[in-house]
Amino acid sequence: MGSAYLNPELAEQAASFLFELEPQNSGNYILLANIYSAVGRWEDAAKVRCLMKERGVSKPPGCSWIAVKRRIHSFIVGDASHPLIEEISAKVESLYSEIKEIGYVPETNFALQDVEDDEKENSLCGHSEKLAIAFGLISTPSGTPLRIIKNLRVCGDCHSATKFISKVTNREIIMRDCFRFHHFVDGVCSCGDYW
Repeated sequence: MGSAYLNPELAEQAASFLFELEPQNSGNYILLANIYSAVGRWEDAAKVRCLMKERGVSKPPGCSWIAVKRRIHSFIVGDASHPLIEEISAKVESLYSEIKEIGYVPETNFALQDVEDDEKENSLCGHSEKLAIAFGLISTPSGTPLRIIKNLRVCGDCHSATKFISKVTNREIIMRDCFRFHHFVDGVCSCGDYW
């Protein structure tokens, strides 16, 4: 979601129509709340979340799956239940250091909380697709493509980070989110950054 798309007034107009058409579609509410959060309109974002609650609309947590050695491993945003969580967390940290060295800048506007930037950056590390990627990297031989499925749309920060991860690890990463396939190779995604 580049800055050209962060137009709260346009988003409000679109959301009013979408709320009428699909009043139980959580994605419409979340997108509006995310736009508000990304531009620092925390009170408006909170109002949208309250509206969801009033209308009985709930958002499923972000979840990603990866198959390794014929076994499916699932990760939920902020998940600490995996038996290898310490190794996975260490890998996420080392990846962050590596990709920052080649130009990655965390897109903290996707950490949709009114907290300090370092806390926002830390919350981005726990996104389910990053956990799945880290697990895949520590659990498969070098050069093996990683195939990940995600239940929601991949956030902008995870999309950006995955491009950099594919470059520093020399891994092909195929991610299917709820809208499309993303094929990351050598720092580039097949979607052309339009998703």
